[in-house]
Amino acid sequence: MAGSSTAESTPPAFYLDLSSPEAWLSAERILALMPVPCEWVPVRVPFEGGFRCAEEEEIFRGEIERRAPQPVRWPADFPFDSGIAQLAATYARAGGKTVAFCLAAFRQAYAGGRSLAEQENVMIAAAACEIRPRALLKALETRSIAQRLDEATAEARERGVVSTPAFFDGERVHHGDDALEDVVTALRPVPGS
Repeated sequence: MAGSSTAESTPPAFYLDLSSPEAWLSAERILALMPVPCEWVPVRVPFEGGFRCAEEEEIFRGEIERRAPQPVRWPADFPFDSGIAQLAATYARAGGKTVAFCLAAFRQAYAGGRSLAEQENVMIAAAACEIRPRALLKALETRSIAQRLDEATAEARERGVVSTPAFFDGERVHHGDDALEDVVTALRPVPGS
């Protein structure tokens, strides 16, 4: 894949759902690591939790806390419904503010311990990246924003996205925060080419 023309014709993408703490880890690292521009795409693939027991959840949380760039404060209702936040991220994407909004929202959730199921916390993230509150509130009620999110989700599923974070390298999808380094390596230009 490295140095191929496919990567140039089909740009890389970072698929995310704001409910995923693993996607937060990727979001905090991707800008510094990615050697080429990469589109951030909010999709409806929420983190479900699905822990078989309390010990499994404790291990998961401990791993996220160990790898996080700052202390983690878990929202009380984790995992939370990210529907409102994903619509807001889709609105931010339309205005070229996906990265700023998603980073602010992830930090509200996992550094601030605020659930993104609550509209107020989503609005705080939007204010951090200068998205007008009235415009966002109106957009959250429109069918077109929901349709854009549904279309992005359908495209992601067609490519093979089943969970987030997911990374499309121009040819195939890689899942999980650990895959970020593999995608970065695949996209890094080959010296002398």
